[in-house]
Amino acid sequence: MNKPTDQQSQPRPEAHLVQAYEDMLERTRTGIHEAREAAPRLRELLERVRDGMVELGELTREEAHRISDYVQRDIEDAAIYLAETGEDLRQWWRFDLELIEQRLLESFTSVADQTSLELGQWAERARRAVLYQAGQITGPGTLVCDRCGAETHFVRAGRIPPCADCGGLAFRRADPAARRADSTAGADQTDAG
Repeated sequence: MNKPTDQQSQPRPEAHLVQAYEDMLERTRTGIHEAREAAPRLRELLERVRDGMVELGELTREEAHRISDYVQRDIEDAAIYLAETGEDLRQWWRFDLELIEQRLLESFTSVADQTSLELGQWAERARRAVLYQAGQITGPGTLVCDRCGAETHFVRAGRIPPCADCGGLAFRRADPAARRADSTAGADQTDAG
């Protein structure tokens, strides 16, 4: 036994869970590159990575399940964006890529690119919006409060806080198309005035 029994019942510090998210994403990227010919499904690969982190005592089983769900949610969301728009992830994240740590950027982009090729099985999921909840861990990007529309920006993986403006607990990934439309409309108004 690598870990004490009471470790499973005590909550881990947030930094540990954020680091676990980044580690799980990196190991998933490595697994995709190593097994490209076998074309593993994302869920299967995440399960192997998740179980390995539990076996090594890096996470409890409950933590590993939660983190792998968060990683899959974010990768699928990015892959849907890539498949539907054909644009790079810069618009999906909605802020300067220079702010994102290079290692996390490479991992996330690589996994999302590979996953976008497997989107046929996720067509139904793409039709409904993905909800993010306060308290969950998410990767880089911009989330919009479902209640008031305020934006929360993540330059690296982190725990989603309640909305700073209204205390809302549900969020959606920011819609890059809406942002482009807003900035275009603003430019038109400026030119007209």
